[in-house]
Amino acid sequence: MNAAQSLAVTLPTQRSCPFDPPSQYQSLQRQRPIAPLAFPDGTVGWLLTRHKDVRAVLADDRFSSDRERASSPVRRNLFRPEDRPGLLLNMDPPQHTHYRRMLTRYFTVRQMRALAPRIERIVADHLDAMHQAGPTVDLVPAFARPIPSLVICELLGVPYADRDGFQQRTATLLKLDVPEDEARQARQALRQYMRDLVATKREHPDDALLSTLIQAAQDPQTALTDEELAGIGLLLLVAGHETTANMLALGTYGLLRHPDQLHTLREHPEVIEHAVEELLRYLTILQFGPVRVARQDVEIGGQLIRAGQTVLLALAAANRDPDHFADPDELDLTREPSQHVSFGHGVHQCLGQQLARVEMHIAFPALLGRFPTLRLAVPPEQVPMRDDMFIYGVHALPVTWDR
Repeated sequence: MNAAQSLAVTLPTQRSCPFDPPSQYQSLQRQRPIAPLAFPDGTVGWLLTRHKDVRAVLADDRFSSDRERASSPVRRNLFRPEDRPGLLLNMDPPQHTHYRRMLTRYFTVRQMRALAPRIERIVADHLDAMHQAGPTVDLVPAFARPIPSLVICELLGVPYADRDGFQQRTATLLKLDVPEDEARQARQALRQYMRDLVATKREHPDDALLSTLIQAAQDPQTALTDEELAGIGLLLLVAGHETTANMLALGTYGLLRHPDQLHTLREHPEVIEHAVEELLRYLTILQFGPVRVARQDVEIGGQLIRAGQTVLLALAAANRDPDHFADPDELDLTREPSQHVSFGHGVHQCLGQQLARVEMHIAFPALLGRFPTLRLAVPPEQVPMRDDMFIYGVHALPVTWDR
């Protein structure tokens, strides 16, 4: 065992509060903000917990996003080399730039805001269904999951009737302890589903995004193979419903457990934009990453990182950095936005972040306005948390209200 291995920490995973990252991050931030990290494959890389260091790496093209070069902080990578076509998360410029430039035009602030009336209708329909089913429901299947799922399905042109299949396979893929054979089958099934859908759209195009990309692919400058189209579609579908669904459910749980902040949002709905940014910061749902690999020797925060070493960027820790955020462990919905990293930073900053914002801007006030007495239907300790998943949140959120 060399010196780096003997000094290496293991990845913090144990939470003492469902809304806070593991407490070990606080001591690391104070004492070892760039700490050697032992990866499950036996290699030693680095764990970064300070906001300034995390942003620096995310913006530095001397670090690669190629997962094939990286060690995984858990025992399994979500995607394999065969999934690479169209998978922007695993690409570096100029390949990443080519895809990103092609897609960005479809996810501008203006275009996402244009979806607001349809999102409002979807939210209202689900609130009506909740009211009829209530006064006690599980908010996850009744509200948090179907809203972003339906929105992304309509945006892409994915039949919403197929949601059970892709949601179940996505859940399998996101489990930390799923057997590799099961994970591989889920990956292959999702990829094949999207291949089949691309083939269908070629024969029967519509005005949704997948068909638009197929039409754009007829231009040699924007040509995409079916495998690339399937990869892009799969990435957008999975990210488009999983992340926002967990923010809606976990965000509601957080508000219910912080009644002063819940009151603020109910009485002052005009703070919703600040409130959403604060919930994103406070409840960072990406548990294990992202990771980057140094292309060359790089010095970050006074620490030399050698070429080939994997760096894990603890977004949840960075979003609670007291050197950047005043009272970082306090949920304050009136806080001025201050560069949280929940959507990442740099060239890989989340493509769908504006869609997620619009969905949350609409959904939270509508839910709280429709059910002013909304509260947990079970003791807080009975709310099952997603500690066992790559994306954090709640597995279920039983809520009730007064008729």
